[in-house]
Parts: sequence; C-alpha cells; structure tokens
Amino acid sequence: MRIEDKLNEECAVFGVSLTTDEAVGLTYNGLLSLQHRGQEGAGIAVVDDNNILYHKDVGLVSEVFCGGEFKNLSKGRIAVGHTRYSTTGNNKRENVGPFITEYLTGRIATAHNGNITNALDLRHQLKENGLYFHATSDSEVVSSLIAYCITKEQNTVLGVVKAADFLQGAFSLVIASGDNKLIAVRDPNGFRPLCIGQNGIGYAIASESCALEACGFEFIRDVLPGEIIVVENGSLTHQGVRLGNKDDGHGLCIFEYVYFARPDSVIDGLSIYEARHNMGTVLAEEYPVEADIVCGVPDSGLEAASGYSAQSGIPLVSGFVKNRYIGRSFIYPTQSQRDSAVRLKLNPLTTNIQGKRIVLVDDSIVRGTTSEKIVRSLKNAGAKEVHVRISSPPFRHTCHYGTDIDSEENLIANHMDINEIRHKIGADSLGYISIEGLKRACGKCVLPFCTSCFTGHGESMPRKKDIFE
Repeated sequence: MRIEDKLNEECAVFGVSLTTDEAVGLTYNGLLSLQHRGQEGAGIAVVDDNNILYHKDVGLVSEVFCGGEFKNLSKGRIAVGHTRYSTTGNNKRENVGPFITEYLTGRIATAHNGNITNALDLRHQLKENGLYFHATSDSEVVSSLIAYCITKEQNTVLGVVKAADFLQGAFSLVIASGDNKLIAVRDPNGFRPLCIGQNGIGYAIASESCALEACGFEFIRDVLPGEIIVVENGSLTHQGVRLGNKDDGHGLCIFEYVYFARPDSVIDGLSIYEARHNMGTVLAEEYPVEADIVCGVPDSGLEAASGYSAQSGIPLVSGFVKNRYIGRSFIYPTQSQRDSAVRLKLNPLTTNIQGKRIVLVDDSIVRGTTSEKIVRSLKNAGAKEVHVRISSPPFRHTCHYGTDIDSEENLIANHMDINEIRHKIGADSLGYISIEGLKRACGKCVLPFCTSCFTGHGESMPRKKDIFE
C-alpha cells in the first residue's frame, strides 16, 4: 500500500550516440538525473557490434547498478536507459525497460515513457501471428511491434515510422538498434516531454533537459510532436515530423509543470521553475488571505509558494524539514505506521510556525489523506491557522496516457465540495487554482495542453487498427 496521496508518472528515458566509448557511464548519470520520474526499476542497454548487452532490475538506479553490473556491459558508443514507474504491468524485473527484441535481421532496445491505449489489441494481433511475450508491460508491445515492422519494411527507420503509426496514446521513445542507430520518437500530441542535446562527442536524447545538462550536453531543442530523430555514429542524420493521427483536444500533459518535472528543466519553451512560480502568483490573485507566513510542501510546492509570497507580500518561510533519505513511495505494513509516515518524511519546523497564520501551498489533493495529516501536523506544532492553496485544479477523472491517477470514486473532489474537503483536511480555508489560471501560468509553453484529468474533455477511445492488413 502506498502511503503517499500523490500522483506518479510512468517513466524516464535517456539515450546517447557518441564518437567515444562513454555511452554506458553517461546513460547511468542521465538516469540518476531523471530518478524523480520513476523509482520502481531501472535499466541500461548498450550496442556492441550488432549485439545488445543490457542489465535491468527493480529498484533505484543506484541500487540496480551498484558495482559489478558495469563489467558485464560493453563500454559502447550507443546506449539507452530507462527508469520505471509502473502504470501497466506488475513491478517485476521483466517489466523494466529497456526492452530487448530480436528479429530475423537484427535487434533493438526500446525505452518508452507514456501509455499505449491500444496495447492490448496490438498484443493480441501480434500473439496471433506467432510473437511471444515475456512481460505484461505495454512497452514490450511497442518494442515487438517495432521489430515486426522493421522486418516487414527491411529498413530500421521506416519500420519505426510504420510501427509508430499504429500506436495510440502517449509515447516518447528512445530506440537503439544493432545497426548503430539511435532513434527518438514523440507521439503526435506530445503528451510526454522529450528533448535533444549535443556536445563535442555526440548527441543525447532525454525526457528532461536537466539530464542533458547534468551529463555535459547543451540543450538544442525539444523533439516536436510526431517527430522522428535519427542519430548515427554521433551525427544527426534525420529529423522531421513523420507521424499524424493527432487526437483532438490533447497536448502536453500540463501536470509536467505542476509536479512531474524537475524545476531546473525547460519543457517545450517554458521553465518548470517559472511555471510553478507563476502558479503561486495566480493563486495569490485568485485566493488572497490575511496570514503571517507562506510555506510550501516540499518539493514541488516550494516554487509555487515563492510565487504566492512574491505576489501577496507575505514572507516566505520554511515550514518543514524533509527527510531526504525517504523516496516518493515507501511502504509500511500497519495502519499506525502509515499514519506516522508523513511525519517521518516531513517534520514541521516548530520555531517558524508556532503561533503563526500559515498559507500552505501544495501541488495537488488526490484522496485528501496526506493533506489532512500535514495540516494536522502544523496545528499540533502550534500553527494558529492553516490556509491551504493548491497549484492544480481538483482531480476528477482518471488518465489514459500514463499518469497514475486513482479510480474516480476515490478522488475526493468527486464526492465532496470545496468546503467539505476543507473541513476533512482541517484547513481554515482552501483554494484550488482555476484551470484558466493554470493555463495562464503556463502560457509560455509552445504546445497546447491536455487537461482531461481535470475536465474530462478530450478523452478518446482506442481505434482498432489491423497491423497485418
């Protein structure tokens, strides 16, 4: 049982094509920089003379690669890596990426971030034609479909394009082929981020720009929705939009700016830090209150809290000490242990909050259990009032594109109004940013947004497409 009342994102992807044998080490560093996007598993695959060597397992990047594993991986010039948060498939080694698929004339390693809405149909069609699956992840379906299409097209890039045309839903892909190609693909809606960087020894593809910078690559640009990028031997050989079939009413998941991404990343033209600071500014405009201090819930509430403070003029103060050695998801077997887990991770800083009227800024309320415990902890530590401000609108709908949102009957906003939620979590007042305000805060993004988890608009059913016609 997860004790955190938070959302989770499916995965992170990273890949390099270099002119030197440093691919594995750089990919490891890239995954460390992207650990926030998934903590359930990690893996790296490296191309070695038309062979692909790999190691993957459940756990954090530093746990999966803690010593001798690197000795079994060739140094190599092309590698892809993956960190996993499971939205489809159980958390076991077989479901961790990258997925290695062999076919008649070669092999590929595929790392995938997103969620394929027609994966079950594609899996069924592939199984009927003799393909065998070892895992339950939709990412394995993606890799198998790509391998099948490469065989049919007798060309790696054309096979990837053909396969991507059959995929529905969210997919940011980084693929390493045995014929020394590194291929990046982003779905036509651009649901999930993907960007490209360059340095003196080659190119890197990553879910977020923070990983490029951490590994010494200069950020060039985001991969465009529907674009295919090919890098060979450290040189960019193809770039351009090749995919259609965009779903109306969708775009980049706006929750990337609210919570998923690291604040030092830039996604589709907008700094994550700037977006979150803007959210706090909007919250202060939409829900002003008389208070003594503003504090944010670590980590993704901190930037919004700074924006609220700047707009309102209320001092920004640290309200919590965070235990950095406990991850986003941790498990306790008994209810009493789960009840005390929030205090283990976030302990109120009594000196700063005792006797104060507090504006508490957080990124979301999903079921309300964590918010209730945080508010209670502040009041137990002597806070006079706690006014909660949330930098996302109320969640009312599940997501089909890779965000792990609870079932709709468990979402607190679907069975309580704002005042009832305020009463349940023990706050003196409660304000959610409006959808219009959130879009305004993210106005510098160059893509349209997907906000269907808030509105329910734009959801689409998978369209059956026969890959064997």
